[in-house]
Amino acid sequence: MTLADDRAAAVWDAEEARRARSARIETVARWVIPVLVVCATLGLWQWYVIAYEVPHYLLPAPTRIWEQLVTDRLILADALWVTLKITIMALAVAVLGGVLLAILFNQSRFAELVFYPYAVILQVTPIVSIAPLIFIYVKEPTARVLICAWIVAFFPILSNTTLGLKSTDHNLRDLFAIYGASRWQRLIFLQLPSALPYFLGGLRIAGGLALIGAIVAEYVVGTGGAGSGLAFRILEASYRLNIPRMFAALALIAVVGVAIFALTSFVSWFALRKWHESAIRRET
Repeated sequence: MTLADDRAAAVWDAEEARRARSARIETVARWVIPVLVVCATLGLWQWYVIAYEVPHYLLPAPTRIWEQLVTDRLILADALWVTLKITIMALAVAVLGGVLLAILFNQSRFAELVFYPYAVILQVTPIVSIAPLIFIYVKEPTARVLICAWIVAFFPILSNTTLGLKSTDHNLRDLFAIYGASRWQRLIFLQLPSALPYFLGGLRIAGGLALIGAIVAEYVVGTGGAGSGLAFRILEASYRLNIPRMFAALALIAVVGVAIFALTSFVSWFALRKWHESAIRRET
C-alpha cells in the first residue's frame, strides 16, 4: 500500500467517524432539545406565577396542576379512557372506510364522481354545525361522539390514499400492462405499495383530528356522568371555577395528542424505513 493509499484510507476513516458522530449528536438532540424546551417553558411559567403572585383561579402554576392531577387521578383517568376509546374507534373506522372508499374511487371513475363531492362536503362543513343534527337522529351517546370524531378524521385518509393510488409511476404501470397483469394484481402489487407513504401521511393527520373531533363532539353532544370524557370534565371544572382541574384535563389531552402523533410517526418510519426516501437516513 502506497503513501497515497494510506492517506486516502485515513481521510475515509475520519469522514466515517465524523458522520457517525454527527448521527449520534442528531439522535440525542432530537430528544433532548424538545425536552429542554418544555422544561424551560414550565420553569418560566412557574416563575411568572410566583413572581407576580397570579391567583390560581386565573393561572395555576404547573406544580398546582400536578397536584390536581394526583388528587383527581381517578376522575380524570376514567374521563381519559372514555376520550381515548372514542378517538381510537373513530380513527379505526376512518382508516377502514377511507382506504376502502379510496380503492373504490381508483377502480371506478363513476363512483368517484358520485361520492367524492359528499366527502368534500363533510370535510368543509364545521362539525359543530353537524353535531346538533346527529344529536337529534342518533340516540346512543357514544355513537353520537363516535360519528362526529369519524367525520373529522375520515377525509385525510380518503384524500391521501386516493392521491397515492393515482401517483403510481406510469412506467411501472406500463410494465405491468406489458406482462399482462390484471387490474387486481396491479392494485395489490403496485398501487397499494406506492400509496403507502401517502396513506401514512394521512394517518398522522387523522390521528390528531380524531382526538380533536372527539373533544369537540363531547363539548356539543357529550353527556355527563360515568360516561363523560375529558371535554365534559373541562366544562364541569369551568362551571365550578376549578381552574387547576381544567388545566389538568387540558394537559392530559395534550399528552394524548403527542402520544398519538409519536405512535403514528413510528408506524410510518417502521413501514418505510428500508425503501422510502422520507424515512431513509441521509448521509451528511
